[in-house]
Amino acid sequence: MKEQKTITLALTGASGIVYGLRLLECLLARGHRVYLLMSTPAQVVMSMETDIQVKGSAAELQRCFSARYGPRPGQLQVLGKEQWTAPIASGSSAPDAMVVCPCTSGTLAAIACGTSDNLLERAADVMLKERRPLILVPREMPLSAIHLEHMLSLSRLGAVIMPACPGFYHRPQDIAGLVDFVVARILDHLGVEHDLVPRWGVQKTEDGGQQTEGGK
Repeated sequence: MKEQKTITLALTGASGIVYGLRLLECLLARGHRVYLLMSTPAQVVMSMETDIQVKGSAAELQRCFSARYGPRPGQLQVLGKEQWTAPIASGSSAPDAMVVCPCTSGTLAAIACGTSDNLLERAADVMLKERRPLILVPREMPLSAIHLEHMLSLSRLGAVIMPACPGFYHRPQDIAGLVDFVVARILDHLGVEHDLVPRWGVQKTEDGGQQTEGGK
């Protein structure tokens, strides 16, 4: 059995909330523990872009996502933005990795500047200072020099900047195929196994195995 990881997942108010929700689904399905943070703007975007119509407290979100994804007891914990006693607020209890998906330009700026005005920003600050994996998935275009400078600063600090830019070589047939491409790359960087999309240069065989292009 593969080692179970503890991941902090933060959803912010950029368009593309489906990326974060699909990532949450995949992490829970693989048995990993998730601390979930969701900003108020993210709740608004979720109601606009999906059929999930829930806004309110961490407890309400906990009930909603638990019913939707069926995690085992203790596997999913939704945290409030001012829940300063949460484990992810301290380096002594830092999770294995953190992902902000999607990541607004405002959240990007706050993390780059180290403001730590809420639990999300503090959790990201902890990951940087503890040298733990921090993946940021911005969904913005075009990018101003301010955005790019913040991305460069964070990259130099060790964060992975992974814009939500799906590829097309796997010939996606629908929006879900585009979403899975981005989520697959995030899972790769988290070290989480998946079979969401075929890998470059690798084809599935009739018996469900894989072979490289041109292989037998």
